[in-house]
Amino acid sequence: MTIFYTYYESPLGQILLTATDTALSGLHFVGEKYYPGVLPDWKRDHATSVLRATMAQLDEYFAGNRKSFAVALAPSGTEFQRKVWHALTQLRFGETLSYAQLAQRIGNPSAVRAVGAANGRNPISIVVPCHRVIGANGALTGYAGGLARKEALLRLESEAVEFRLAS
Repeated sequence: MTIFYTYYESPLGQILLTATDTALSGLHFVGEKYYPGVLPDWKRDHATSVLRATMAQLDEYFAGNRKSFAVALAPSGTEFQRKVWHALTQLRFGETLSYAQLAQRIGNPSAVRAVGAANGRNPISIVVPCHRVIGANGALTGYAGGLARKEALLRLESEAVEFRLAS
């Protein structure tokens, strides 16, 4: 299976996008904690339909005009990780929850630490909104892209929700 990649220039820094022919497989801020780099057998191509659609939807998201993403996803991970990541995709735009609440949502309330680890290893940030998971006390905790980016993403979503409510 061929992996295609391109770079996307976001307001929060350069992002590496990876995809198969049919689904988005990665969205990583360049230099983030788990940044995979580009593997030699990947093919650089920004014109694939998945990568084009993702970039267009990211443009809309960063402009405050998109609340959810409509691209097929193919994250690589364990069954548990994929369960956590799927639960993240069910969060509404601007909604936050704690790691304990996320563990409850997947039906495994004692797995708070494992949920935190899976959240941190999310290979498709923003689209799979791991930035919406916060500490039980409301504090911003852990984000592979850095806490400043997490705060900026939450602020962007909060302002878009407030703007739409006010209009």
